[in-house]
Amino acid sequence: MFLGFSAGLPLALSGSTLLVWMRETGVDLGTIGLFALVGTPYTLKFAWAPVVDALDVPVLSRLLGRRRGWLVLTQLLLIAAIVGLALCDPAKAPGLVALGALLVAAASATQDIVIDAFRVESLPENEQAAGMASYVAAYRIGMLASTAGALFLVSGFEAAGLGKAAAWTWGYVTMAGLVAIGIVTTLVATEPAASARAMHDPAHAVGSPLRRVTAAAVGAFSEFLTRENAALILAFVVFFKFCDAFAGAMTAPFVIDLGFSRNDYAAIVKGVGLAATLVGGFVGGTLARAYPLVTAMWIGALLQSGSNLVFAWQAVVGVKLWALTVSIIVENFTAAIGTVVFVAYLSALCHSPLHTATQYALLTALAAIGRTYLSAGAGYVAEASGWVTFFLLSAVAAIPSLVLLAWLQRTGHFRALAESAAAKRSVQDT
Repeated sequence: MFLGFSAGLPLALSGSTLLVWMRETGVDLGTIGLFALVGTPYTLKFAWAPVVDALDVPVLSRLLGRRRGWLVLTQLLLIAAIVGLALCDPAKAPGLVALGALLVAAASATQDIVIDAFRVESLPENEQAAGMASYVAAYRIGMLASTAGALFLVSGFEAAGLGKAAAWTWGYVTMAGLVAIGIVTTLVATEPAASARAMHDPAHAVGSPLRRVTAAAVGAFSEFLTRENAALILAFVVFFKFCDAFAGAMTAPFVIDLGFSRNDYAAIVKGVGLAATLVGGFVGGTLARAYPLVTAMWIGALLQSGSNLVFAWQAVVGVKLWALTVSIIVENFTAAIGTVVFVAYLSALCHSPLHTATQYALLTALAAIGRTYLSAGAGYVAEASGWVTFFLLSAVAAIPSLVLLAWLQRTGHFRALAESAAAKRSVQDT
C-alpha cells in the first residue's frame, strides 16, 4: 500500500500539475502540448527492465537485497529529480524544465518496474489481487496528493507571503519530501525470498554487466515464448481489457455529447467514481482470494463487458444526473474488479525471479495495446453507429477474450499456474 503511494506521487509532477505551473508562468499552449511526450518513459519502461533484473546496485543491493536496493536508488533519484525540477523556471528555461520532467518520469517509471517485481515476488498467487487493490488505492491517493494537494499547497505558500515562483518551488520541494514515505517503507520491508535466492544464481552473478543485461532480456523472452500456448496467452493479455478500453475511450465525449456539463461529469467521476474504483479494487482482491484464479477471471471479464450495456441504457435515458451517477459507479466498480484480477493473472505468469521485472513490464506493455492502439478507431465507430449501438458493440468486443479464456481453461493453463504457485510456496516455506 505504501509503495503504491510512492508510485502514484510523481506521475502528476511531470504531468498535469506541471502543466498548470507552466500555464501560470505564461508558457504558450503549443509548448505545453509538447510536454505530453514527457510521459514516454512510462510507455517504454520495458526496454530497460532487463537492467533491473540483471544488475545489482553497488552497496545498496549488498546491504538491502536486490529489489530493495533498486527501490532505494530510484527513490533517491526521484527526490533529486523533483528538487531539480523545482529549481527550474518554466518561463525562462522551458527546455530545462522538459529535461527535469523527463528525469522525474524516468525515475518514476523505473520505480514502477521495481515495485511490480517486488510485489510479484513477495506475495503468493492468492494474495496478488488483494495486494494490487491496496496498491491501486494508495496510488490514487498519491496522485491526489500531487495534483489537488500540490495546488492547495502552492496557494497556501502564496497566502503566507511567498511570490508565485517561490511558492511553486517550495510546493515541489515538499512533494519531493513525501518520497521519503517510500524510502521508509522500503527500509522496513523484507527482501522477497525468491529475489534473495536469485542473487546467488550463477546466471545472475556471472559475466560482464552488458552480457548479464543481454542474457536477462533474451532469457525473459525465451523462457516465456517456449511455454505451452504462449501465443494464445499473449493474445489473451492483449484482448482481456479491450472491451473496457474501447468503451472508455468514448465515455467522456459521450457524456458531453448527451448534454451534461463538464462540471457534472467531473464531480461525479472524481467523487462517486473514485469511491467506486477503490471499493471495486478491494472487492476484486477478495474475489481473487476466495476463488480460483480462473473463476475470478471469468467474473471480472463478464462484469466489465456487461457494464458497457449500462452506458447504452444511459443513452436511452438521457440527461439525468442520477442515471449518470449509476452508470459511472457501475463502470468504475466493475472495471476495478477486472483490473485487479487481471493483474493477479499477469503476476502469476511471472515464474522466474531472474526475469520478473522484464516479463511483467513486457506483459503490461502488451496489455496497453488494446487501450492505446486497438481503441484508436472507437470515435469513428461511435460516429457511424450512434451511441446505443456503439456501447452494444463495445460489449460484443469482449468475445475474443472470452473465447481465449475458455480455451486456456480447457487446455489446463490455469491448472498449471496453480501448480506452479503451489511449488513456489513450497520452496519459500522450505
